Amino acid sequence: MSLPTYQNYIHGKALANKSRETFSVTNPATGKVIYHVEVADEFVQKQAIESAKAGFEKWSTMTPIERTRILNKAVALLRERNDELATVEVLDTGKPIQEANCVDVETGADVIEYFAGLAPTQLGTQQQVGSDFFYTRKEALGICAGIGAWNYPLQIACWKSGPALAAGNACIFKPSEETPLGAIKLAEIFTEAGVPDGVFNVVQGAAEVGQWLTTNPDIEKVSFTGEVSTGKKVMQSAASNLKDVTMELGGKSPLIVFDDANVSQAVSAAMLGNFYTQGEVCTNCTRVFVHRSVYQSFVDELISRTNSNIIAGDPLDPEVNLGALISENHRNLVLSYIEKGKQEGATLLTGGHTLSPESAPNGFFVAPTVFTDCTDDMTIVKEEIFGPVMSVLVFDDEQEVISRANDTVLGLAAGVFSQNIQRAHRVIHQLKAGICWINSYGNSPAEMPVGGYKQSGVGRENGVETLNSYTQTKSVYVGMTDIESPF
Repeated sequence: MSLPTYQNYIHGKALANKSRETFSVTNPATGKVIYHVEVADEFVQKQAIESAKAGFEKWSTMTPIERTRILNKAVALLRERNDELATVEVLDTGKPIQEANCVDVETGADVIEYFAGLAPTQLGTQQQVGSDFFYTRKEALGICAGIGAWNYPLQIACWKSGPALAAGNACIFKPSEETPLGAIKLAEIFTEAGVPDGVFNVVQGAAEVGQWLTTNPDIEKVSFTGEVSTGKKVMQSAASNLKDVTMELGGKSPLIVFDDANVSQAVSAAMLGNFYTQGEVCTNCTRVFVHRSVYQSFVDELISRTNSNIIAGDPLDPEVNLGALISENHRNLVLSYIEKGKQEGATLLTGGHTLSPESAPNGFFVAPTVFTDCTDDMTIVKEEIFGPVMSVLVFDDEQEVISRANDTVLGLAAGVFSQNIQRAHRVIHQLKAGICWINSYGNSPAEMPVGGYKQSGVGRENGVETLNSYTQTKSVYVGMTDIESPF
C-alpha cells in the first residue's frame, strides 16, 4: 500500500511544490515510515509570502472582537477533535496517548482561547503635552514566522499562532521535519473556523527552510523553539534585518528537595520532570538536589516507583506511560550520555539500556535511568540530554545548593520542595530561571509567561506580555495650536 504524501498548506489549501522533493516521516514506536511530505521549495516559499501579505491585509483590518469570534471557533474545533489530533501527535512523536489526549491538544486550545479573549483588551494611551497631546496605539507587526520543535508539535504551533493571530498578524509556521502533520491539521482547522486564507500558512522542510524564514525581509518576527545552538544561529540570521525574536531554548533545570519536603510529592515531581514525554521536555528537572537527611528515603521511593510503575510499549495503548524517543539517532545520543555518566564515575541505579517492549519491539525506547553519586562537573549533570535520564545530587546547606543550582549557562526552569513557605520563596527568588515551581513541577497554564534566563531564551510565551510582543507601538502627536517656526 502506498503511503500518503502531504503538501505545504498555503492560502487555505494544500499547494504542490515544483521540485517534487519530499522527505519521509517515521513512527518512533515502530521505526517504520508512515508518510511523506513535500519540501517548501522556492515556488512554495514565494507563494507563502504573497499569501501571508494578502491574509494580513484582511485580518489586520478586522476588529479585535471579530478575530476573537473566529479564533474561538477554531478552539471549539480543536477540542471537538481532541482524540483524532492526539493520535496524530502520538504517531509523529512516539509519546503515550495518555499524555497527548489530555495535554497536547487541550493546552494548545487553551492558549488560543486565552489570547482570543485578550485581543479586544489591548489599549493605547493618551497624554496632554502643553496645549497639544499625543496618543499611542497597538498595531500588528505584519508577517510573523514560527519555527517549532518535535516534542510538542501541535501545542507549540498553537502557542505561536495564538498570540500572533490575536494581535492581527499573519503567521508562517514551519514545524519540525520530524513531526510535520499536526501543524497542517491546525491550519485546516483555522480555515474551517473562518480565518482568512493566508493568515496561517505551513511550510515544510529542514534547516534550509528555517534559514529562509529567518532572513526573509518581509517577515517581521521569528519565534523559535528548539536547541540552544540552533537558537543562536536563528538569532544571528534574524539580526541581518533586525527582526524581533522570541527564543524558547533548552535547559538543565534544578529541582531542590529540602529536608522538610513531602518526599513522596518530591519523587512525583522528579519522575514527572524526567520521564514524562520520555524525557523530551526542555523544562525537565534533570538535576535533582536532595538534602542529605532525606536522601536515602527519596532514592528508595524513587527507585521503587521507577521499577514498578512505568509501562513502556505501544504509545496508542492507554496503559502505556513511557513512549519512544523521537528517532534512532536521538536514542543513540541518549545512550552515549548514559555511557559518559558511567565512565565519569556516577552510579547507575536503574535503567541505562534500550527497551524492546512486546507491543512495540522495534521502537526507539530507552529505560528510565537514574544516576546517583553525581558531581556538578559530570557531563550528564552539565549538558542537556533530552531523554529519560535523571541525575541525583546531595546537598547540605541552603546557600550551597543555590550556588550549585545556578552554576550553569542555562536558566529555563527550577523547582523547590519545602513545607517552609518562607524558605521556599527565599530560595526560588535567588534561582536564575524564568519558569519556577514551588511544591509542583511542569504546570504551564496559558496565563503564565514562560521563557528562560541566560542562554535558555529571549522573550516569553503565554501571558499578557506575549500578546504585546506581537505588536508595535505607534505614537501620534496631535498639534492643537499653531506651529512656531523660525522659517
